[in-house]
Amino acid sequence: MLCMADGMFPDDVPAPAASATASPYLVLARKYRPLSFQSLIGQDAMVQTLRNAFKSGRIHHAFILTGVRGVGKTTTARILARAFNYEDEAGRRPTLDFEHEGIHDKAIIEGRHVDVIEMDAASNTGIGDIREIIDSVKYGPVSAPYKVYIIDEVHMLSTAAFNGLLKTLEEPPPYVKFIFATTEIRKVPVTILSRCMRFDLRRVPADIMHAHLVDLLGREGIAYEPEALAMIVRAGEGSVRDNQSLLDQAISHGDGKVTAATVKAMLGLGDRARTIDLFEALMGGQIAEALTNLRELYDAGADPQTIIADLCDFTHLVTRVKVVPAAADDVSLTPDERTRGAGLASRLGMRALTRTWQILFKGHEEVQKAGNAVQAAEMVLVRLAYAADLPTPDDLIAKLSNAPVSSAPPSAPMPRGGGGGPSALRAVPDVAPRFEPAPAPVVAPPAPAAQAFANPRTYADLVALAGEKRDILVKLALENSLRPVSIGDGRLEVALVENADPAIIQNLMAKLKLWTGRQWVISLANDAAHVPTMREQRNEHIEAAQDEAHQDPLVQAILDTFPGATVRVTVKHEQIPIEAYADAIRDSDEDDD
Repeated sequence: MLCMADGMFPDDVPAPAASATASPYLVLARKYRPLSFQSLIGQDAMVQTLRNAFKSGRIHHAFILTGVRGVGKTTTARILARAFNYEDEAGRRPTLDFEHEGIHDKAIIEGRHVDVIEMDAASNTGIGDIREIIDSVKYGPVSAPYKVYIIDEVHMLSTAAFNGLLKTLEEPPPYVKFIFATTEIRKVPVTILSRCMRFDLRRVPADIMHAHLVDLLGREGIAYEPEALAMIVRAGEGSVRDNQSLLDQAISHGDGKVTAATVKAMLGLGDRARTIDLFEALMGGQIAEALTNLRELYDAGADPQTIIADLCDFTHLVTRVKVVPAAADDVSLTPDERTRGAGLASRLGMRALTRTWQILFKGHEEVQKAGNAVQAAEMVLVRLAYAADLPTPDDLIAKLSNAPVSSAPPSAPMPRGGGGGPSALRAVPDVAPRFEPAPAPVVAPPAPAAQAFANPRTYADLVALAGEKRDILVKLALENSLRPVSIGDGRLEVALVENADPAIIQNLMAKLKLWTGRQWVISLANDAAHVPTMREQRNEHIEAAQDEAHQDPLVQAILDTFPGATVRVTVKHEQIPIEAYADAIRDSDEDDD
């Protein structure tokens, strides 16, 4: 449906020319370029800050404007230069309220005023270009109250140029103002940023941009379709200039009117309704229908990479609506996206949506790099359709837990809806179940009331003591190189493993004397090869836990359902009972008894 908008022509924006031959054609971005802060859209926070500064007379000497392309950085700089140099019959005065055009306004806005110097740092990057500015700063303005330097894309200046500008920027003459603009604020040295008042120009919200385009079409007397404007606003990504340029292109492409069909063809977009149909087929596992839809979109001229990108956009939309239902009220959305998107958000789970996003995001890169884009896109859709109805690991465990243990898991392929889709994939679960044995109760030995030294009574106490003292070499030797035989009051009997360094014994005696405050007697056992080291005992405990996990009926059901899956068991050191380390260790006092 074509709509018409009533146009209004404020004083600071020229009305359309009476005839096409009266003057050369100006593109919309130039014809409706804001001339004052009242007509600058989407930057209310910056305008309010500047208004307060001008009202109180606290006007900074240097400003830096940052933001994406087309949000109004250069336009803002020119309006600021106009505000600094405003002069009328009543005299000179900095102001943001332009009741009528001042003496210098037209020349400043058109970029031809002698006291407002604009420089493109992308093509004037060296210290020589900045030296010209430094030299000219010494001389006052010719006719305007202030000499204003506007440097666009300031991040392109060389290091030497930045350094040359520092002193002048910090202490300029009272009649000089600097205005910098950049899209790469992080490339500007901190020394420059600290000397400027910074303004971050934001992307214009979709509702404000939509109203702005409707206003422009009303001034031009051009009919439009709301869906077409929604697509332009989405493609413009918050940039006023990009939106105006796209609108200008759409008007020419549509022969004087803006329609959804011409905008789709112009932007290379697939039909949004067909994209939603494709998404629904994929979520239902209807791969045959999905591939047919893809081919039809491709034959209609849609690019395969764009189709995948559209699916990503719609997945993101459905996810946003699921989390924030008010997101469905966005004016940049088509009616199908609002209604059908909200319905899908209520039916699809968050895990399914995030999995879909991951597959599409990875697939977009694959399509971009593939030699045959449509084949790569088809493989992405096949992968997504296969994964659409796979249960999550938690769902699978819950189903198997509720099923009788004696019943075998189904081995036949799971059918899909919508016309004979492929069977469900058999895959390894992405999260392996962890079976951790409950630790046995451990009774810590009572701490002596006034004892300055440690008193280890078990071999495990010795290992813990070495850990507390942060002596890694001794700790590793106790765990890996010594076979514990017995331990008593100041006595320890051990056996060395094969190829172990005998100097371990002397080092251990010295450390125990230092830590416990008494001399230890360490003897070597001759026939103790059967006694396991602490590391060997720990490995045996882990193997036992592994065997116990494999015997669990639920684990067996999962392994039968997913051929090739493995069970990974994690046992923490503190979960192994002390008794497990002491099976082969005899307390000397008990032996005496």
